[in-house]
Amino acid sequence: MRPIVQISLDLTNLDEAVETAALARRAGVDWLEAGTPLILAEGLHGVRALRKSFPGVPIVADLKTMDGGYLEAEMMAKAGATHVVVMARAHVETLKVVVKAGRDYGVKVMGDNLGCPDMVAGAKLLEDFGCDYVVHHIGYDERRGIAAAGHRMPSPLDQLRDIVAAVRVPVQAVGGLTLEQAVRTPEYGAPLVVLGAPLTIDADAFKTAGGDLEASLRLICEKVHGYGDVKVAS
Repeated sequence: MRPIVQISLDLTNLDEAVETAALARRAGVDWLEAGTPLILAEGLHGVRALRKSFPGVPIVADLKTMDGGYLEAEMMAKAGATHVVVMARAHVETLKVVVKAGRDYGVKVMGDNLGCPDMVAGAKLLEDFGCDYVVHHIGYDERRGIAAAGHRMPSPLDQLRDIVAAVRVPVQAVGGLTLEQAVRTPEYGAPLVVLGAPLTIDADAFKTAGGDLEASLRLICEKVHGYGDVKVAS
């Protein structure tokens, strides 16, 4: 599949989120994500505002659903989301009903393996229950807690090739990646590239002379799209 650039709007101010989304779209970003902070701050209103401002653009609602799966997915679909996120650590019945809601309302389901004792098994479970995408995710607290204990901070890249090899659906890698690392995930067979916002453009390859964020984002999108089709198992 053609690589996709997704920007995670991890903001709590709706006006700022819409403004950032507009900048990202001008730069060539494909998908918009109502990040968890935006969902917490604005909920359905935030998704509706993004849908109103960006008709026809895929919108991911990062719900991290653990329970009440059908209702959460239904509400976000009706608000304009095209993708919802359910956690592998949820009960299997929650996985089932989120997938059912996705089919009923025409939204795609992204399954997130954050916190799974066996990340590969978690990814397979998500696929087995009908998720359309797998999000291979090392959590914020997890990374920092491990580092604070004096151990090496884990990265999604550690097992990314194993995850890609284990499932037939497209994979996304999330959690502590630098921009340089995120942009290279298609090389691992993971075609869905996520950039967090607010963004820190710290990779030399994406700096512009004027430090212009939109121009830097455009360079990132050109790099990702330049990979061409990424093989996804079928």
